[in-house]
Amino acid sequence: MKFYISTTGIKRVTISNTSTGGGGGGGGGKGATVAGTGAAAARGRLTSRTVLPLVLVLGIVLPFLFVRVAFLVLESASSTSCSSAIDCIGWRLFSGGDTSQRLREELTRALMEVKDGNSLEGGIEGSLDSFNELVKEMTSKQQDIKAFAFKTKAMLLGMEQKVQSAKKRELMYWYLASRGVPKSLHCLCLKLAEEYAVNAMARSRLPSPEHVSRLADTSFHHVVLLTDNVLAASVVVSSTVANAANPEKLVFHILTDKKTYTPMHAWFAINSIKSAAVEVKGLHQYDWSQEVNVGVKQMLEIHRLIWSHYYKNLKEENFEYDGEHRSCLEALNPSCLSLMNHLRIYIPELFPDLNKIVFLDDDVVVQHDISSLWTLDLNGKVVGAVVDSWCGENCCPGRKYKDYLNFSHPIISSNLNQDRCAWLSGMNVFDLAAWRRTNITTSYHKWLKLSLNSGLTLWQPGVLPPALLAFEGYVHPIDPLWHVAGLGYRSPSAGGEILEAAAVLHFNGPAKPWLEIGSPEVRSLWNRHNQNRR
Repeated sequence: MKFYISTTGIKRVTISNTSTGGGGGGGGGKGATVAGTGAAAARGRLTSRTVLPLVLVLGIVLPFLFVRVAFLVLESASSTSCSSAIDCIGWRLFSGGDTSQRLREELTRALMEVKDGNSLEGGIEGSLDSFNELVKEMTSKQQDIKAFAFKTKAMLLGMEQKVQSAKKRELMYWYLASRGVPKSLHCLCLKLAEEYAVNAMARSRLPSPEHVSRLADTSFHHVVLLTDNVLAASVVVSSTVANAANPEKLVFHILTDKKTYTPMHAWFAINSIKSAAVEVKGLHQYDWSQEVNVGVKQMLEIHRLIWSHYYKNLKEENFEYDGEHRSCLEALNPSCLSLMNHLRIYIPELFPDLNKIVFLDDDVVVQHDISSLWTLDLNGKVVGAVVDSWCGENCCPGRKYKDYLNFSHPIISSNLNQDRCAWLSGMNVFDLAAWRRTNITTSYHKWLKLSLNSGLTLWQPGVLPPALLAFEGYVHPIDPLWHVAGLGYRSPSAGGEILEAAAVLHFNGPAKPWLEIGSPEVRSLWNRHNQNRR
């Protein structure tokens, strides 16, 4: 009798010793029973030997697997690349190294959708201000990649608008700074006016009696300046004399307004130049003809109307920071209304005894001898000027005809080529005898009246635009190294070698050399001739 344990309890089994096949059969049955019992025992030993290590391995692996699956479920909850969390777990578990590639593709797809979209969810007004806010927003609300792309775009657009606004304000402040008169320059004029009143030397005759005969002598080299800036005029004169091969041949004619006459006279009387002759004359000392008086008043009135019209239109625009509106701000410079700037069209009437002159703006500095300009052959033209820049033929960035004139108007577009280079007006050679044989001044006034009758829209405010029209066909190009301009901007395009080789440097632009907003490197070229710093 044997006992075995089953799931239902302990059962008893009776085993008979009687065999059906005799003794031999009984022995065979017993052997079979023993063999079966041995096999069962072997299976029991194999199972117990394998189960324990398997349990240990599973005990180690299953926690890590559980944690990995938990992270995948959390990540897939905010993913838009899978139809369900199970799908995401599947491709992330079995795709191996393709996970980052799939994520890149999904992010790229979302960014392209946002780029092509015309609107933003929530608008720019609701955009975040910093990267930390963006991270906090995305992690707290568990938003998808597309929402992340939209919010990033809104944030970047908002920041871009702030940068543009800051650039616009900075540009405006820079131009406002360029309009001011430095305290040192203002005080200099006051001190010189006081000197003129109390110091007999400051009132001494200019030029000195021995040089008076040179004023109308055409064998001398006559230089004309129209300015109300004492310091600027002193640099022009001193730099020209310092670099002249024959300074005793130079005669300077400085024309200024009534309020600046006394300080201007006092400066050149006290700081007299022995070799060259200097004449200082005020507008109030001229005996103007009735025709010139009427012409000057009409000219100034039309220029004022053009300036006011341009200013009104610009004020109504909400413009961005670009090259076009930089030129607009330059055109609104108050110097565009200065009588001293506009009077250059009357140079033949102002100096009736002279035949050939070199005209210099007050924002230039002379670096080399310019005496050969008076012997320059203009081939019958009226004005010698730099047309092509030092950088090559037709290389004149920012000063083509289209930068000054309105080519959308048929009167302008039918007469001129908008891509032509405008000639520089800071240093010019004028053949006054040839000028008097033309109708340039009359043509200038005709263009002013035509602008008035055309709604004041033919050109930007300034001295040069109507001069380009009046002098059309009367300009003789000269070597570009005679005159290098553009030094009144933040980043002058001319390199060091060009600046050293140039005969005349022109600080046209907002950053005049007597202001602190200019480049120190190029201002040093002007300051070495500034006698007020010594």
